[in-house]
Amino acid sequence: MATGEAPSRTPERQAFYDRIAPANLAPLWEQLHSLVTPAPVPKCLPAIWRYREVRPHLMQAGSLISAQEATRRVLMLMNPGLGGQASITGSLFAGLQLIMPGEVAPAHRHTQSALRFIIEGHGAYTAVDGERTAMEPGDFVITPSWTWHDHGNETSEPMVWLDGLDIQIVSLLNASFAEGYPDDTQPVSRPEGDAFARYGNNLLPVDWQPAVKTSPVFNYPYARTREALAALARNGAADPYHGHKLRYVNPASGEPAMPTIATFVQLLPAGFRSLPYRSTDGTVFVCVEGEGETRIGDTVLAWEPHDIFVVPSWASHTHRAEREAVLFSFSDRVVQEKLGLWREARGNA
Repeated sequence: MATGEAPSRTPERQAFYDRIAPANLAPLWEQLHSLVTPAPVPKCLPAIWRYREVRPHLMQAGSLISAQEATRRVLMLMNPGLGGQASITGSLFAGLQLIMPGEVAPAHRHTQSALRFIIEGHGAYTAVDGERTAMEPGDFVITPSWTWHDHGNETSEPMVWLDGLDIQIVSLLNASFAEGYPDDTQPVSRPEGDAFARYGNNLLPVDWQPAVKTSPVFNYPYARTREALAALARNGAADPYHGHKLRYVNPASGEPAMPTIATFVQLLPAGFRSLPYRSTDGTVFVCVEGEGETRIGDTVLAWEPHDIFVVPSWASHTHRAEREAVLFSFSDRVVQEKLGLWREARGNA
């Protein structure tokens, strides 16, 4: 029944439906085929945001509103299939944030978890729960749920990064809370690099017990990530579907670095062509290095450094790298896995 058509409407049935509607009742058999589908039916569409086209708009926003006035000066990446929702995949939010020289994005906290993937600029900072970290292109930075955070740019260049948040997931559960800090910046209580020194070297403080599921390391520097990818490429053949792909993890548990957003990075060798692949997690990709294209059904998205593109849930796709390329990506896979919902298909299955 779940895959069939709705039963025909007779005058008697329609009259019955009309009688029960004021009681806030409705017949499931009228909607079952659209509620329980034989395969995912995402409204999200394949889409790409080319950075060289978006950047002028972002810089213009910098001249129109200050980071302090906006709280967060972000241009949202709106998926064209989602009817104006502030969503890029249906479950996740994405946007490009700009901090101009001398600016501070005021401190606040919220229940939504956030990631920052650095696109442009060198040395501006984000502060999370009393520790600052300088940010470089390719760095993956985490703001855990309900942690104080602010951003500042003490350099002479604009700083741009991609924000990814679980806003839609938190909204679905009606669990959104937010609070502003009394001052624009929070006091620094730990030296830069403290979190990585404590938790990022395959060692942990002897009596430390995690209080949350998010990684205690909140900056994964691209320099280290790139070294790991290069070693992987030297030491073995590329996976035919993913190239050389790694997932970011919480070093204290081996679980994903964030409890609601899965994050990955992959290296595609020069000339690499992946085999068709699909999975139930709609995925946001960022080109870090190189050039290539991703084919999603009949749609071909050509990408270069800093471009952002999205592959919808259960959409068969392939990647092709013209020259060696690195892609960062994030999705809701971790949530789907915890709920036993995640699936993948390799090849043309």
